Amino acid sequence: LICSIYLIPPRGINGDLELDCHPFPHCIIKNFLGSETFVENLQRELLELNFHEKSNDLYKFKQSDDLRKRTEPHIAGLRAALFGRFRSWLGEVLGVELEPTVDISCAKYEYTDVLLCHDDELEGRRIAFILYLVPPWQSSDGGTLDLYTTDSNFQPQSIVKSLIPSLNTLVLFEVSPVSFHQVSEVLTQDKCRLSLSGWFHGPSLERPPRHIEPPVPRSPHLPRDETLLLEWVNPVYLDISYQEQIQEEFEDSSEIQLKDFLKEEKFREVREALRLTQIQWTRRGPPNKRCYEAASLDTLPQCVSACWELLRSEAFFLLLSNFTGLRLHYLCPADDDDDNKDEEREDVLDGKAMGSSTESPSSANTSREKGPSTPVCCGELRRWSHGSYTLLHDAEAARAEYALDLVLPFCGADWQSEFGGFTCYVANEEDEELLTVYPEDNSLALVYRDKETLKFVKHVNHKSSSGSANSSTYGAFYDFSFVYYE
Repeated sequence: LICSIYLIPPRGINGDLELDCHPFPHCIIKNFLGSETFVENLQRELLELNFHEKSNDLYKFKQSDDLRKRTEPHIAGLRAALFGRFRSWLGEVLGVELEPTVDISCAKYEYTDVLLCHDDELEGRRIAFILYLVPPWQSSDGGTLDLYTTDSNFQPQSIVKSLIPSLNTLVLFEVSPVSFHQVSEVLTQDKCRLSLSGWFHGPSLERPPRHIEPPVPRSPHLPRDETLLLEWVNPVYLDISYQEQIQEEFEDSSEIQLKDFLKEEKFREVREALRLTQIQWTRRGPPNKRCYEAASLDTLPQCVSACWELLRSEAFFLLLSNFTGLRLHYLCPADDDDDNKDEEREDVLDGKAMGSSTESPSSANTSREKGPSTPVCCGELRRWSHGSYTLLHDAEAARAEYALDLVLPFCGADWQSEFGGFTCYVANEEDEELLTVYPEDNSLALVYRDKETLKFVKHVNHKSSSGSANSSTYGAFYDFSFVYYE
């Protein structure tokens, strides 16, 4: 079944086997299976399986049913060979006792499917493998296996090697704190990237302490009065009775989208200015956590800088208080509930912001803290284009706290949800999706989240850049993203 040269320790490296330790140990074995007929029959059996859509912050592709107990002759034969004689040989070569644990699945990557940067580390995984069963493939088709270098903090930096899928080629690599890799987005609409992949289990390598990023600095409001609101904000949102309606709706659902939020002429002015070349954009990483561009504030055109000041102004903090019932300004009335009610709320507080229905944001702020505090915020002006995304990660979950998220997009009328770039809110350590916020021109999105709610921005795919050159989006969109804390 498997070429015998690979079932005994090879005396030397021939043309079919490539070993490389940069950026981390990996091995490429071409013509892995000894029979072309076997390869063809294996492909046929795999394509006849049921495949299921898999999509979250990290990936989008189709995965087969579990292969551990499949009885099709070629699937069963390959499984027995991989986790039998080949596993034994591999363990001898590495000097590691690999367990007989069977961990194998089949994946189909088609147009816009992707698996973003990660290191594969999970208890018990020692060697990862991928067997490609693809048609003739070029780098322009996407779907390459990209390998990353790492910095002194064991964080991924940049792609230094891209392996193009090739029929009947097996790739092996050691799972370690530096084994960061991705499957780049499939760009061809005519081919299917079919592969078998899994892990040989054994003793894990020692992992250094995880790097903890410094917290994002927070600032109190800027001393700007309501003149700024009158200049920028749609007058309908400055009406007190309408603000009361907004607050009532927000307290019911912990989220709201306020359409046509800025005055039309102001919105258009900012949207045009965002495309000016004077703005300096910096790529935010590392790629196992995020990949998008943030603007350098000292390079912003005057109108964009003024919009930034609006979102940080004292008057805007008060406006947000009126919209949400949160105590983001000292003029916001405090809840008059007594201490007993406070204690009752503390018992049921967790999970009662985004995705819950039994406690409103205004009551949550009373139960959470009884003393005065200074409301603060942090924010970015971001540019999203093909390949941009953010990912969920452990450090974010550990730092999660009650907060009000604000996003104000400038995306053009032809930005579509299938392009990606939307924000998903999920329950921590669960697959449950609580809310999806799609970018919409001049629609202010407000979401109040609790300590058990996390968010990510879905990968912006190739469809976003494959339209007309005259498209108003130019393959990208922008947003102001702020987080406010009581």
